[in-house]
Amino acid sequence: MQAVLIIIGDEILSGNTIDTNSNFMAAQLKEIGIPVKQILTVSDDVESIKSALKLGFEMGNLVISTGGLGPTNDDVTKKAFKEFFNDEIIFHQETYDHLERLFIKRKRTRLLDLNRSQAEVLSKAVIFQNDNGTAPGQMVSENGKTAIFLPGVPYEMKPLFSHKVIPWLMRNFQLGHLLTRVVSVVGIPESLLSDTIQQWENELPDHLSLSYLPIGNRIKLRISGSSDDRIQLENELEEQVQKLKPYITEHILSFNGNEIQDIVKEILLTKNLTISSAESCTGGGIARLLTSCSGSSGYFSGGIIAYDARKKIEILGVSENTIREKTTVSQETAQEMSLGCQKLFKTDIAVATTGVAGPSSDEFGNEVGTVFYSIRIDEKEYTRKLFLPHLDRNDFMNFVSQRVLQELAELLVHPEKREG
Repeated sequence: MQAVLIIIGDEILSGNTIDTNSNFMAAQLKEIGIPVKQILTVSDDVESIKSALKLGFEMGNLVISTGGLGPTNDDVTKKAFKEFFNDEIIFHQETYDHLERLFIKRKRTRLLDLNRSQAEVLSKAVIFQNDNGTAPGQMVSENGKTAIFLPGVPYEMKPLFSHKVIPWLMRNFQLGHLLTRVVSVVGIPESLLSDTIQQWENELPDHLSLSYLPIGNRIKLRISGSSDDRIQLENELEEQVQKLKPYITEHILSFNGNEIQDIVKEILLTKNLTISSAESCTGGGIARLLTSCSGSSGYFSGGIIAYDARKKIEILGVSENTIREKTTVSQETAQEMSLGCQKLFKTDIAVATTGVAGPSSDEFGNEVGTVFYSIRIDEKEYTRKLFLPHLDRNDFMNFVSQRVLQELAELLVHPEKREG
């Protein structure tokens, strides 16, 4: 079985809303052995949705859409599915009763006619009741093709998908296992990496595939495969990882982590180290990444966003002379920030960032895109300078946050790379 996802909404196409639904659904489907062949984004238009459905079924036998199921006139997904499947809309008493209970729970006394329309469903559909909103999910299956349409609001869609759609798919289809191993590699260009591991790659079994996924100056080698036998597939992937290792030993950052914060978590917990952060130009981005992992309280002690120069002095103990003579964006300021942070939180490791995210320069006239970051491990300190004028403000903050954690991971995994 292969899936195609259709994300419906003018707000997505306009850039006003970020699509998080497709990433969530693709990850959930992968866990039960259903690969996603294509992700389509279309407008709130009946003909566009029908065209996407047609294209989706040409590429896969499972199509799942989100969005366009509200009670207003611009929500046309239900109409598009009705026309595509040559179906009719009927009143569904069970859904209406569910809506009444939902309104009572929310202390709303009665259903409006507009809300009542949410109980109108396709006659051929299996209904997935929505416990967090008024639009139910619906599933239609014909001639070996299955279509599921769901609300687009993430806090409604995600539990509906996880708790009702995924179990339904597992009950009704014979699904295999789709597994992935990710090896993170640093310090080698993608072209040279490809040449270095070419022999290993050429010897991969046909049912395993390799993808190169560059992210910053890190490359994720993703080895994927599918099988009815999960244990055998896990063993095969592990065998291939071990065969890969001798080719790139000195460049391997992690054998398991997919995101840099997961890699750092594993390293810190294994080595029993604690960390804190002092941030300026990244605005708390490093702390956000670190705390996005469950169990982060076991290694992350806290962070400071010392955006104003006075707070760098008052909270982190940065010298007034340093800021006056070297400005806030300097190697010296970054070093004093990490030292003050390490003392403040009493951690093994402290990281600090200071720079100019843009779009205009700072009060000292430092050039947009300039950043210094400091990593302090016990009594040793490492400072780096980056110049990223091509990145907009948000991309700058995200890139630097990722880069600091990646360099920290490299220093911890490959201590021979430490200077001094």
